[in-house]
Amino acid sequence: MPPQYIHGPNRIAPDSASPLTYAVAQQDRDTMKMVRDAVQNQQVLLAFQPVVKSIGQQRPAFYEGLIRVLDKTGRIIPAGDFINVIENTELGRQIDCLALGLGLKTLADVPGLRLSINMSARSIGYQRWMETLKRGLRENPTVAERLILEITESSAMLMPDIVRAFMNDFQHLGITFALDDFGAGYTSFRYLRDFYFDILKIDGQFIRGIHNDPDNQVLAQALLTIAQQFDMFTVAEFVETAEDAAFLQDMGIDCMQGYFFGAPTTRPNWIIANQERHAS
Repeated sequence: MPPQYIHGPNRIAPDSASPLTYAVAQQDRDTMKMVRDAVQNQQVLLAFQPVVKSIGQQRPAFYEGLIRVLDKTGRIIPAGDFINVIENTELGRQIDCLALGLGLKTLADVPGLRLSINMSARSIGYQRWMETLKRGLRENPTVAERLILEITESSAMLMPDIVRAFMNDFQHLGITFALDDFGAGYTSFRYLRDFYFDILKIDGQFIRGIHNDPDNQVLAQALLTIAQQFDMFTVAEFVETAEDAAFLQDMGIDCMQGYFFGAPTTRPNWIIANQERHAS
């Protein structure tokens, strides 16, 4: 049967979903199923990307642990391919729990490592996530001071009072907090003043090609000035060329992260070293 139409004075609109809408919805359902299957089968892991100091770039200041899932063929699927579909669902909370658990285990296994893990503000009230955090801190007293929790700007703004109280409770235990993707969302500067984030990560849209982009230079400088005003350590995301890295160093950015310094990998040097020890 052909689609029925609703007639109005200025338009004719279908009363059923368009083929494009249906295709998008089906793709979202497929994505949900893939992630759900991976969670149920524990087919999840972290990929680690270095964050380096702008001055003395040889050694990472810390690593970011990025969640990955394996599809049914064994391919590693990055979070960017599924996080927007699941972020507001129960599955999103489960992924946050798994990422945190893997991060805490890595910190316990690798003394001296500093590691950041992404979280949604929605997970603060999720019992399993909070229990995972508290258990990890209890079992290894060195973990708190080496753990960085990253909250995106858009997520933090959903429930600023809850995020602020959560940060206050756990900063006292030594955990560091980073405001991720800064500049991409809708931060109220009143809230930014009250949050007391330790680290501000400038969104990559202001960083790519910055060495020859006057607009991005002005915008990134403004974001850096805001961070400095509130005594926040700065990280530039998506640094991909030597020219951009040199420009950001001269600008005064504290740390940089991006493919110029290393792509996310599921086999960082400590895992390779451990495997070599066991093989010898």
